[in-house]
Amino acid sequence: MKTGNQTTVSKFLLLGLTEDPALQPLIFSLFLSMYLVTILGNLPIILAIISDSHLHTPMYFFLCSLSFNDICLSSSIIPKMLVNILAQDQSITYAGCLFQVCFVLVFMAMESCLLAVMAYDHYVDICHPLRYTVIMNPRLCVLLVLVSLFISIVDGLLHTLMVLWLSFCKDLEIPHFFCELNQVIKLACSDTLIDNILIYIAACIFGGVPLSGIIFSYCNIVSSVLRMPSPGGKHKAFSTCGSHLSVVSLFYDTGLGVYISSVVTDSPRKTAVASVMYSMVPQMLNPFIYNLRNRDMQEALRKLISGTTSPL
Repeated sequence: MKTGNQTTVSKFLLLGLTEDPALQPLIFSLFLSMYLVTILGNLPIILAIISDSHLHTPMYFFLCSLSFNDICLSSSIIPKMLVNILAQDQSITYAGCLFQVCFVLVFMAMESCLLAVMAYDHYVDICHPLRYTVIMNPRLCVLLVLVSLFISIVDGLLHTLMVLWLSFCKDLEIPHFFCELNQVIKLACSDTLIDNILIYIAACIFGGVPLSGIIFSYCNIVSSVLRMPSPGGKHKAFSTCGSHLSVVSLFYDTGLGVYISSVVTDSPRKTAVASVMYSMVPQMLNPFIYNLRNRDMQEALRKLISGTTSPL
């Protein structure tokens, strides 16, 4: 034990959404179903894009990256929660908690960056169609994804390293279903001013900057579409952007909902419930949003399914 109320941390306790034992089977079934839907929804998209040469375009390359990121984000949260419920053990090691904080931050930031990159791709496609293949060349596409990944990793590592410097009190209970950065910082006995400032700066960078880029892209897209003489061209343009706009709205609206719930309520459990909408629901619904509105993707999935079942 250290002096005062500080202690050497070996593990945290994840209290989850409820402590009622009767509700644990229901919560386990719900989150297992959400995880399976996320995996089985995003994985076929990745396989279909890889296997179909017609989908080897910038738009589908970014969609493939987004689907892979969604799988990684869900996998960094849900499996540990399911294991804890099965084992009836709420603990998570100190190192495991820090890894979870880091991975969740990386994949959340990556999600925001990819949505902005996809908006830029639509902007070039619609506003500069004759130069599209020149601008969105394979090198630039890979570079955009790698840069997004790099700055996301830097953000995750920076926050995690800041948490390493914190001293924690005896109360190590996290009223959440995963190691969420804000909840971990609240358990610290040491000064967290720098950590909180860093959180707000990161939120402005990874929330405000990509969202501003998305808004700028779509303002130009709408302006270009309205100048199109052909009704068919307008319909095709809006159809192309419709799925992406739905995903963007889902991601940022749920994020805003989490922020508002944390401001208006003092209950960490209500904030945890709101976090489900932000950290899990968009990743689960994204593949359905893209598949329902994309004929090329539907055709690629049919080819993938028929190709795997035809030998039988």
